[in-house]
Amino acid sequence: MKTILTILLGVFALSATGQNLTANQLLEKAITYHDPNGNWETFSGLLNIELEMPDRPARFSQVQIDLPNEFFRLTMSIEGNHTTRVVDKGVCTFTLNGSDKVSEEDIKKHRGDCERSTMFKNYYTYLYGLPMKLKDPGTHIDPVVQKKTFKGKEYLVLRATYDQEVGSDIWQFYFNPTTYAMEVYQFFKGPEETTGEYILLTDEMEIGGIKMPKDRAWYYNKDNGYLGTDKLVKK
Repeated sequence: MKTILTILLGVFALSATGQNLTANQLLEKAITYHDPNGNWETFSGLLNIELEMPDRPARFSQVQIDLPNEFFRLTMSIEGNHTTRVVDKGVCTFTLNGSDKVSEEDIKKHRGDCERSTMFKNYYTYLYGLPMKLKDPGTHIDPVVQKKTFKGKEYLVLRATYDQEVGSDIWQFYFNPTTYAMEVYQFFKGPEETTGEYILLTDEMEIGGIKMPKDRAWYYNKDNGYLGTDKLVKK
């Protein structure tokens, strides 16, 4: 009887520990789930993405991220036009329909400037690099792990703010309390929680040894209005 009681007490103690994680412990467990072999730091791979939006034709993009060589390339097909943006060690190039001789008018029309290309680089690298990117300099994780119910499901939640030069939005990341998989993230434009959007993550695709969300459905926080879904697809 004493042995059984000791085992039970040990089980309950482990359970309690699992439900009272620090923010750093939760983040480490989430990273271990998504990137068990620590591949993100040397990630080099291709993401093929299909974007579906209400009342619009599907849009296809190919994203190449090569972190060791500081290289990023985004190829998009929109309404019969093909654009390619490259950011190579901070140097930007832009091509339209296979030509690098692009008029100022077309650069303006297709927003082919370096600022826009850098924004895309940061956007794709950040979202597909989560939750590993939460360890980046300039990121501040609230030390308190929140427990929230979202869409009828319970989650462990990390709240993040950023240095001004990194970003002004407030983000929340929702993790499965059993597997520590990231299943939702959400951002607010300041303290008002009716601003911004939430993103539901469903299914996974393993790329370069990293479990990435296959489908991401975007909604407004204020009214649950549906914006669209981007999907990782195989080619």
